[in-house]
Amino acid sequence: MATRPPIGLPKLSRRSRVLLIIAAAFVLLLLVGSRLLSTYVDWLWFGEVGFRSVFTAVLWTRIALFFTVGVLVGGLLALSLWIAYRSRPVFVPVSSADDPLARYRSTVVQRVRLFGIGIPVAFGLIAGSAAQADWQQTQLMLNGTDFGVTDPQFNIDIGFYAFTLPFITWVISWLFVAVAIAFFGALITHYLFGGIRLAGKGGQLAASARMQLSITAGVFVLVYAVDYFFERYELLFSSRNTLFSGATFTDLNAVLPAKLILMFIAAFCAVAFFAGAFLRNLQLPAIATALLVLSGILVGAAWPAIIQQFSVRPNENAKEALSIQRNIDATRAAFGLTPDKVSTEDYAGTTDVSGAKIRAEQSSINTISNVRLLDPNILAPTFTQREGRENFYGFPEKLDVDRYTIDGKTQDYIVAAREIKTSGLTETQGSWINRHMVYTHGNGFVAAPANTVNSTLQDSNDQGGYPVFKVSDLTTEGPIKVTQPRIYYGELATDTYAIVGGKDGDRPLEYDTARSTVPYAGSGGVAIDGLFNKLVFAAHHTERNIVFSSQIGEGAKIMYNRNPRDRVSKVAPWLTVDGDPYPAVVNGRILWIVDGYTTLENYPYAQRTALGEATTDSLGGVVRQENRTISYIRNSVKATVDAYDGTVSLYSIDDKDPVLKAWQGVFPNTVKSGSEISKELREHFRYPEDLFKVQRELLSKYHVSDAAEFFSQKTFWNVPTDPTEDNAGAAGAKQPPYYVLAQVAGQERATFQITSALTLLNRQFLASWVSVSSDPADYGKIRVLRLPTTGTSQVEGPGQVQNRFQTTPEVTENRTLFNNPSVQVRFGNLLTLPVAGGLLYVEPIYIQRTDANAFPQLARVLVSFGNKVGFAPAIDEALDEVFGAGTGDTATKPGENGAVPPTSTTPPTTSTPPPTSGGTSSEMDQAVQALNAAIAHLRDAQRTGDFVEQGKALAELDAATKRYDEAKAKAGQTSSPPSSPGASPSPTPPPNGGG
Repeated sequence: MATRPPIGLPKLSRRSRVLLIIAAAFVLLLLVGSRLLSTYVDWLWFGEVGFRSVFTAVLWTRIALFFTVGVLVGGLLALSLWIAYRSRPVFVPVSSADDPLARYRSTVVQRVRLFGIGIPVAFGLIAGSAAQADWQQTQLMLNGTDFGVTDPQFNIDIGFYAFTLPFITWVISWLFVAVAIAFFGALITHYLFGGIRLAGKGGQLAASARMQLSITAGVFVLVYAVDYFFERYELLFSSRNTLFSGATFTDLNAVLPAKLILMFIAAFCAVAFFAGAFLRNLQLPAIATALLVLSGILVGAAWPAIIQQFSVRPNENAKEALSIQRNIDATRAAFGLTPDKVSTEDYAGTTDVSGAKIRAEQSSINTISNVRLLDPNILAPTFTQREGRENFYGFPEKLDVDRYTIDGKTQDYIVAAREIKTSGLTETQGSWINRHMVYTHGNGFVAAPANTVNSTLQDSNDQGGYPVFKVSDLTTEGPIKVTQPRIYYGELATDTYAIVGGKDGDRPLEYDTARSTVPYAGSGGVAIDGLFNKLVFAAHHTERNIVFSSQIGEGAKIMYNRNPRDRVSKVAPWLTVDGDPYPAVVNGRILWIVDGYTTLENYPYAQRTALGEATTDSLGGVVRQENRTISYIRNSVKATVDAYDGTVSLYSIDDKDPVLKAWQGVFPNTVKSGSEISKELREHFRYPEDLFKVQRELLSKYHVSDAAEFFSQKTFWNVPTDPTEDNAGAAGAKQPPYYVLAQVAGQERATFQITSALTLLNRQFLASWVSVSSDPADYGKIRVLRLPTTGTSQVEGPGQVQNRFQTTPEVTENRTLFNNPSVQVRFGNLLTLPVAGGLLYVEPIYIQRTDANAFPQLARVLVSFGNKVGFAPAIDEALDEVFGAGTGDTATKPGENGAVPPTSTTPPTTSTPPPTSGGTSSEMDQAVQALNAAIAHLRDAQRTGDFVEQGKALAELDAATKRYDEAKAKAGQTSSPPSSPGASPSPTPPPNGGG
């Protein structure tokens, strides 16, 4: 029967081909050009910071993986297509004159090289692009080390699971992909050229197609057999039981033998496929496929389900005891919670202590005298308004806590770097030159004693209740000595670049002070004084001004990637970086200190933990961790970033960490030895927040050491929700940990530490108090004070204490403090501190006017011990209310660590009757009138609850008092101002401070 000749696609004209090539080149330039540009910009940046070896190591690893996997996938596909094409039938019978495949066959035949090479290359490019992102596990496999610890099931070193097994499973997954793509490529080619025909009963299959497809399927099944072998080891990361991670009874006694059985069945099936290819018999492959599927269902799924349902569940506590114990031991080892690192002791949690005992106990004095009243998560607007100076300076949303020793006295401070904030520029200031070449750097380091606020008696122009700032900048030499206060690298520089070294004629362009400009003299930045680099960065930032600006001349440099956390992440991409870098003054330089973690996903039997969930709490202004699963973490690296020149330094603080050793093999000479850490720098190391959050989350369960008790969960603890937040409650955010300077059991003096309260599971009573020291002498020592959990000796937790605070008569009577529509009330951090065998709760209350330019001011202090609550403008008064008169002195006397005593800021009471002039002089009369007017103003403001007017009245009263004293001195009087007859006592003093 005659057939219609195949119809091919119309041939393109020469002009069309040229246009097609140009379009393809343009698309390729768009796709590849931007990547090459970014790569060159990164190459320059890594050279600037001295970590170009990291860049090249990563780049060459990515390139190697790209070509290796690309060749594997593309090469197997090309081979498969070539075999299928070469073995195609010579004559292709068709069932009708209108063959639907004829057109496609003709097209392929006319452009066989295009399809035979282009399709494999495309698949290879896609596969290589996906594979190159997995460079980390490849390098870990090549540089992995032993842990010196073996798993309890197979007795293999943990290093195999951490470094080798992830790479093996990665290779197997790509083999699956490559073989599967090759199979479908052959299948489609054979179908297209008639090797597979669907006509007739059951269709027809050419011998060449049968052989190729059978062999390819056999290889696929053989890879499956290898995969079954290695899946046995992956059982040690099983999540079958929701209570714990690791191989369960069912995994060990049903799934594990099933994997071996399925491995042999898969190997037998692969042989059947190979045999079917040569015996010209499709029955063997068909039987093998059915056997593989059936055995997978019966042996791999049904049998474990039966064991779980009828053997494990009725006796789960006994059946899972071994696995639970393994999980407890592995989790403690993987997360640094072993008994040698965690000390637990019972704590009485007494609720009734006399003031005399507190005054006689030095540890209580050391703790109370350092109670932190300034909340770093609230006071950023206060720092900005009062110490931000010019509008182009600013502070991060969340401030930081650190400790300093001044005049031999150590105490904790709220600290912040005054950074450049170009978003604060006005519309007229916000030109490109101003944003990138004039306002390039911040100015100074600002600190405030954490337990102190100012007093109206000290500053006649202030209402009180604000931090006492210690500033070191270009114009002020504070007690914390800063030799280089200019800040080019900081947390506010997230996505901006700065060009330094620009000149306006012969004058430096960079703003320094109101009277001066300055040329940058540091080593930071990449040279941009050449035309090529100007073009590169103009294209990278899509900013033509970089090319055409005449002010970018010889010596000019561009600074980018200026955020400290981002800089550390780029030079050490293998680290998980803590979300809260903090500034510290070390030997006169402002350094950003950044904590780095080494993590693993695969640690046998260790609890698999979602990092993002474990580290998320009510704290704002910090970078949230990616919510990936980890089962091992170490704070092995401390990094610093110089705020002036951007120098990044990595220091090892855990030389025994096998993961760190592996990465040091990948990137030699990038991490400095811990012996190079100076004493001054080490004194500012803090135990990192994110690590502590992960550990306290796990410690709430893994303080239990007995498998039976762990299974019952009856003694589990819980991280409480933050009761000071509006959304706190059953679904509220967790309470964040707090840095404090305190002395706890086992310590000889007050030390800087991070703390957290833990409550009973689904109950509000306090279960334990956890702290970790940041002191160099016992850094990382975890202390757990375990409280009574039954009977009448239970201690109220944070939520219960907050409820008591808000329902105490003294608080409810001050409705003007909470219900004034013009004032917003904010509850500060609720601190839990061990004092005299019990727990002392302290919470500052801040007020803030409800307008855009307002900022928080400390108004009251809440104190609780047992069932007693103190509520007063100052902490010493609140302590007196709880423990009796005289106990508040412990808050104003320095402890043994020599902390600066907090300043009581109780405003001047108006209970003294207003003075009269006595008729000594007209100047005295005017002073007395001013005093009376100020007192009257204060009384009116107190009655209305207007805090703004109260502040103004207090300032007027202070000024009038000074004026009266001056007039009295001139008149020769030495006695107190005479009383005005009939004057009545004033109402409660306004809430304007507390120290």
